[in-house]
Amino acid sequence: MKDGFIRCGAVTTNIRVADTEYNTKKITESIFFAAKNKIKVAVFPELCVTGYTCGDLFLQKTLIDAAKDSLIKITKDTKDLDVTAIVGLPYMAGGKLYNCAAVINRGHIKGLVPKLSIPNYAEFYEMRHFCEGRREVTTVNINGDEVPFGANILFKTDVMDSFTLAVEICEDLWTVSPPSSDHALAGATVIANLSASDELTAKDEYREMLVKSQSARLYCGYIYADAGYGESSTDLVFSGDNMVAENGSILARSKRFTNDCVYAELDLERMVGERKKSNTYPAANDENYAVVYLEMQEETTELTRYVDKLPFVPSDSKKREKRSEEILSIQSLGLKKRLEHTGSKTAVIGVSGGLDSTLALLVTARAFDSLGLDRKNIIAVTMPCFGTTERTHNNAVTFADALGVTLREVNITSAVEGHFNDIGHNADVRDITYENSQARERTQVLMDIANENAGLVIGTGDMSELALGWATYNGDHMSMYGVNAGVPKTLIRYLVDYEAHRTDDGDLKATLLDILETPVSPELLPPEEGKISQKTESIVGPYELHDFFLYHLIRFGSAPSKIFRLAVTAFNGEYDNEVILEWLKTFYRRFFAQQFKRSCLPDGPKVGSVALSPRGDWRMPSDASARIWAKELETL
Repeated sequence: MKDGFIRCGAVTTNIRVADTEYNTKKITESIFFAAKNKIKVAVFPELCVTGYTCGDLFLQKTLIDAAKDSLIKITKDTKDLDVTAIVGLPYMAGGKLYNCAAVINRGHIKGLVPKLSIPNYAEFYEMRHFCEGRREVTTVNINGDEVPFGANILFKTDVMDSFTLAVEICEDLWTVSPPSSDHALAGATVIANLSASDELTAKDEYREMLVKSQSARLYCGYIYADAGYGESSTDLVFSGDNMVAENGSILARSKRFTNDCVYAELDLERMVGERKKSNTYPAANDENYAVVYLEMQEETTELTRYVDKLPFVPSDSKKREKRSEEILSIQSLGLKKRLEHTGSKTAVIGVSGGLDSTLALLVTARAFDSLGLDRKNIIAVTMPCFGTTERTHNNAVTFADALGVTLREVNITSAVEGHFNDIGHNADVRDITYENSQARERTQVLMDIANENAGLVIGTGDMSELALGWATYNGDHMSMYGVNAGVPKTLIRYLVDYEAHRTDDGDLKATLLDILETPVSPELLPPEEGKISQKTESIVGPYELHDFFLYHLIRFGSAPSKIFRLAVTAFNGEYDNEVILEWLKTFYRRFFAQQFKRSCLPDGPKVGSVALSPRGDWRMPSDASARIWAKELETL
């Protein structure tokens, strides 16, 4: 439960139709299995105590009484387990039969939730046996205890503020207005769905879409437990298609046609954070709901869920290609609009043979093609100085030639040396002045060439550099339009790789691939034996770590301790915990100290859910204190 994680599962047991004793035994065994695997909430299928396919046997008093006895027995036999189990059964109340979900916790039946939407079409004929449930909450007496009965029940716990459970049953999800929508508006962060959805060709795809979309729309965890093998096959087959979803993503799913238990840790802090950030998500109003408290043991939930170490980069190759094309289109369309609006027919861009300037030039070429402008009006300027290597210089030249742009070379060595003389700086002192003078001279050259040609300077800096402040203020920090401002370093590699494998030009492909293999460097210090001596990731840390930290900080507002925990899981076996913590401290220190650079960024397009524009997604005082974040880091 630490950091908002709670393990939840969807369980399909082997059953026998109308054999409540057998089904009770199997359900109880599964609850013990859930406890052994630290599952806090275990959801079972619709009417699992009796079987969904009992037909007119539901009209038999013997079956209804046996189901009630089974519920009592399951509750008694699992009283010592730290599991909240939600099981389905038929239940008589007020002389009518209801399709219900019973919420069992620590030897008590905490609530009975009736199904609201009773299907009576196609293969379904539930109205023959069941009444529509009611939202308002009354009570029923079960074995001497008064049990809340109604759809509008919220189940909470004292040991986890972010946990609020509500229940709906099968068809409820398929309706125009699912009750889970109201439950979420009342504060529910976890929805349990007990289902008996028969299997038809391609129905699994639609079922998945419903679960994913509802969890996304409600910013919630959604546990879907489906009936499976053991149900009557007279007319239908059930596949046990169990799912655990979170905010539009399936965290765990069973293999169909095999009765199974699947589980995952829901990140409820993340759900609460998403709701908090969205001003169109209303404040919780549980005025028409009964609130019932569950007894849960507080403990740290071991993470078994997959934590993506590259959250900005789709792991699926087809999705990655689609995303790459989409991002390049966003970047080039943004630049196209800026060029068109300003009437500029020329773009000026500094090319270094590195990743960022390579992507920026590729985007600029796309924008010119879209406008029908001659690529010769793109002026690519290479500006060698003290740290430039032959490899990067050659790649910059070859790349510009392959794209068909105008290449200019301006060696800035003498200009920088003259500047040192002007300010009385010793060129043998290779300090921050030595480095930044080069970056600022390059920006001056680009700005002046743009003025000469009535053009725009296209910025090359990426979002990872902006997060760390790894840019020279009023040097490479400044441009007239920053096409890479919304793209993190880990993603830039894949965008360049995408373009490399898309081109039919062998020279261009070879150059792009060599640029991808070149160490990331500002090249502001002289090379050693002709090779790059100043490697960015040796100085500020691995970009894959910093991008991971950035994503979880900005996207979900996660605390340092939680980000550290997630990083340890994601990078297990790649980085020691001490190394991760060291660079996490570096990240926070630089992120807070360097906000002043982000506060005056040039315009540039947002391409994903994380962005640092001071005019949009991230508005932070330049002098905000990092004290409480640093204090938490010291406890790790």
